[in-house]
Amino acid sequence: MARPDEGITAHTPTPALVLADYEAVVAHATDVPRRREVFQKRTGSFGPEDPWFETRTRAFWDDALTTQRLALSGGPALDDAVRVRVSRWHRAHRGLFLVRSLSAEGAHLVDRWSGAELLVTVLDEAQATSLRHAEGLVDARVVASTVRRAASPRPALFMLPGALHHAPDAREPIEAVLTAARAGAMETGDVLDALLRMEHVMRSSSRVKTSFAYRVESLRSARV
Repeated sequence: MARPDEGITAHTPTPALVLADYEAVVAHATDVPRRREVFQKRTGSFGPEDPWFETRTRAFWDDALTTQRLALSGGPALDDAVRVRVSRWHRAHRGLFLVRSLSAEGAHLVDRWSGAELLVTVLDEAQATSLRHAEGLVDARVVASTVRRAASPRPALFMLPGALHHAPDAREPIEAVLTAARAGAMETGDVLDALLRMEHVMRSSSRVKTSFAYRVESLRSARV
């Protein structure tokens, strides 16, 4: 009779291990001020005095680890085992997700930009709660584990913890922006960064209506 753990490597990623690896890379991050500046140029400036500082900071770290390839380069003091497990995080799937359902199997996500449907393993209760109550679209990055269970042909998928939730009432204007972006054959990063700038405009002024903040006219590339 096979043991319950047969076919699983000693380093099969679990939610706790993914979070630990994430925190390890952040702890050993180098060149942070420059990376933060790059992110803010693309998505809008923010500081400790802003109510959304923590939310934007988490989104920054997701960007740094993936788009800016921090997980690939790591730091000189990063443990080799961690380095191997996060070596493909720079290839994360970034999407604008609608949470279709949440179950014991994970979160069923539909990417409104690419059309991809993904089943991701939930990292912790905090992430489960945020996804359970997600009424709007979620800008998030999904990474795949580097090892697989023998019984499964597919690696486990995990949503990184810095997902940013757009307001529920932004759904309709965002769909119009996505339609225009597709017509213009825009790249994923440029489109989703533009939407983060629009979200920044909405948060920065209480007098700005959602429909004014999220406008097709605001689509412009600021890729760095």
